Amino acid sequence: RNAFGLYSDLMREMTLNPAMGNYLDMAISTRTRPNENYAREILQLFSIGLYMLNQDGTVKRDAQGNPIPTYDQAVVNGFTKVFTGWTFCGSQCADTEPGIVNYRQPLVLNPANHDTGEKQVLSYPGSDPNIPAGLSGEEDLRRALDNIFHHPNVAPFVGKLLIQQLVTSNPTPRYVGRVPALFNDNGQGIRGDLKAVVRAIL
Repeated sequence: RNAFGLYSDLMREMTLNPAMGNYLDMAISTRTRPNENYAREILQLFSIGLYMLNQDGTVKRDAQGNPIPTYDQAVVNGFTKVFTGWTFCGSQCADTEPGIVNYRQPLVLNPANHDTGEKQVLSYPGSDPNIPAGLSGEEDLRRALDNIFHHPNVAPFVGKLLIQQLVTSNPTPRYVGRVPALFNDNGQGIRGDLKAVVRAIL
């Protein structure tokens, strides 16, 4: 579902997927016992990677020739707080069976277990690197995923991964560079249109 839809929708679905919540421990992450696993993996593996990228997928470097990190521990801490309080759907879901974890329905928020403090997220031109305190868990999640989705690394990072899975394991920068433009705008002002991205890749 959403394989050919918007990447933002796919990110939200996978974030609240109960199997993912179990695998990367988000379903047991609370404000008193926060777990970093999902916060780290959504950044490192699913969206922006460890280092800043040019739009052709090559790594950006500082004046000393070192790769420029995309985030630090403070950002991991911020996203960890965002993802607290989400857990398996229980009695509020009609298809929940007693004593059995509900893997059919998305994770739901337990507000009592959500960290409502200020949260540092990704900083890049045009972004707001802080989510203010006192918002609901749903609003924290919406702002955090939006913050990731609009990061400039998403287009080349996801584009290169898709090329590697669909066409060739070692694409040239020229090949990679043709894809982010379609991710950033499918020609109709829409960002993250995976159908347009896959068509461009193939």
